[in-house]
Amino acid sequence: MRIVIVTALALGIGAAGATGTPAGAQASSSFDGRWSVQMVTDSGICDASYRYAIAIDDGQVRYIPEPGAKPPAVSGQVAADGAVDLGIVKGLAKVNATGKLQRTSGAGSWRLGLLGCSGRWTAHKQAA
Repeated sequence: MRIVIVTALALGIGAAGATGTPAGAQASSSFDGRWSVQMVTDSGICDASYRYAIAIDDGQVRYIPEPGAKPPAVSGQVAADGAVDLGIVKGLAKVNATGKLQRTSGAGSWRLGLLGCSGRWTAHKQAA
């Protein structure tokens, strides 16, 4: 179960496939950089918690996979005001993640309908 969730969630939160700066994304934001994300499961059959790394570049989110891991596809972005709205897909699993980033931290919620899981996430920006 862990492999499906970690790669699907990549919240964080995936690898962004889009090029350029989408509408609503900031050309160079204070959110750019590496972030450490922890997800906690509040309900469903998923593992209790997950930890992973992401990078944000011009509002686009990219999952930083472990060596040999295939990153999931990510749609959505981090808006200029820090609003997070992402869809992360790996195989049949699709995670929806929403929330808000501040300068060095953030929080929100996630849902993986396929497995009936939902929970919350927190993020902390790593020093450059």
